[in-house]
Amino acid sequence: MTEFVGPREDYGAEALAEADLLPDPIAQFELWLAEATEAGLFEPSAFVLGTVSNSGGPQARTVLLRRVSAGVFQFFTNYESRKGEAITLNPKVSMVFGWYPLFRQVLVEGVARRLSDAESDAYFATRPRESQLGAWASRQSASLDARADLDLAVEEVGRRFEGFEEIPRPPFWGGYGVIPLRIEFWKGRSSRLHDRIVFERDAEGGAWRIGRLQP
Repeated sequence: MTEFVGPREDYGAEALAEADLLPDPIAQFELWLAEATEAGLFEPSAFVLGTVSNSGGPQARTVLLRRVSAGVFQFFTNYESRKGEAITLNPKVSMVFGWYPLFRQVLVEGVARRLSDAESDAYFATRPRESQLGAWASRQSASLDARADLDLAVEEVGRRFEGFEEIPRPPFWGGYGVIPLRIEFWKGRSSRLHDRIVFERDAEGGAWRIGRLQP
């Protein structure tokens, strides 16, 4: 008989009340992200991005949040990747941030839009040169016969941009901004009776409504 996986952990008695949260859920998210960073968690900006495929099925992968600006969650990727194509077909996405050593999770649901070329250029310029070359060389999500083929592509791109002080951003690579319409804060509690507080609004710039959900 197959054993059940994992020990039964106690998530603690610390409660999460509505009064504990800032009235602006984006400011509250930034506070929790800062606390996760200060706690030394590995890649605290990592999140699971959920999209809808062209066949209507779910897709998920881990991405890094790069900035929250004017209430918009920003990340960068290849526009021709699996997630890029999914967003083009259906811009509705979800983002799950799991800071489990702190017994915390945040679920963001909203609409993804491409950032401006200027914003994507500005971020690309901050990337290490090796990452810039990798962005040119990788046709993200495309089939790859062997790792050696990718290594060869990186070498070819390196020769192409040899002597360039600055490497330009590939036209197929850039940023997305997720405009949140729903943000749920989860706090683990004993006996799996977790606290879940959700902020929702009908449209960008609308007033947030706050409520509590069953665990």
